[in-house]
Amino acid sequence: MTKKRTSGTPLPRGQATRERIIGAALEAFAEKGFEGASTREIAERAGTDQGLVTYHFPSKDELWRAAAERIFGDLGKALDERVASLEFDDPKERARGVLREYVRYVARHPELFRFMVAEGNRSNARMRWIIDTYMKPRFEFMKERGVVSAAGIDESDAPYAFYAVTGAASLIFAVAPTCRRLTGVDPRKQQTIEAHADFVARLLLP
Repeated sequence: MTKKRTSGTPLPRGQATRERIIGAALEAFAEKGFEGASTREIAERAGTDQGLVTYHFPSKDELWRAAAERIFGDLGKALDERVASLEFDDPKERARGVLREYVRYVARHPELFRFMVAEGNRSNARMRWIIDTYMKPRFEFMKERGVVSAAGIDESDAPYAFYAVTGAASLIFAVAPTCRRLTGVDPRKQQTIEAHADFVARLLLP
């Protein structure tokens, strides 16, 4: 019987390398898109050689999908855990809690917004897979138990609400250097993240 790995135990070497490659690929794809990112650059970012990249991921498509699965899968887990932990009976207050958690997540992972933008303006199989696998379930959740239902927004306005939430929550972190130059506010600071989370919650769910 395989012994279960306890929390905090280092990953096996091969698995650790694989995870490092996925993290590097996510950064590269978010910055340069699928076409602009090369496996050679990803190997350099991961501190390994290109042969190990192709060993773990025989094609760039497979590597891209692994990166997408990590960022969108982790987001889904974070939001689902937050929903399960909320004890508010008021749907609006519950939705505010989910919004705040979403802001905290995108603050920790600004590459999520960049990744969506890099693929979102291309009508191809990768974009369709992201939409069908990850974004449609979140869109439906937002309509049924999230901002749209809590705020009493007409369902016909749900598409606008979805993109309003995405942009309002994410943009400040995705273009953090611009924000610092323009406003003097550093989006990396925890107090800024919490202030932005509260602002977005109040703005979208007054």
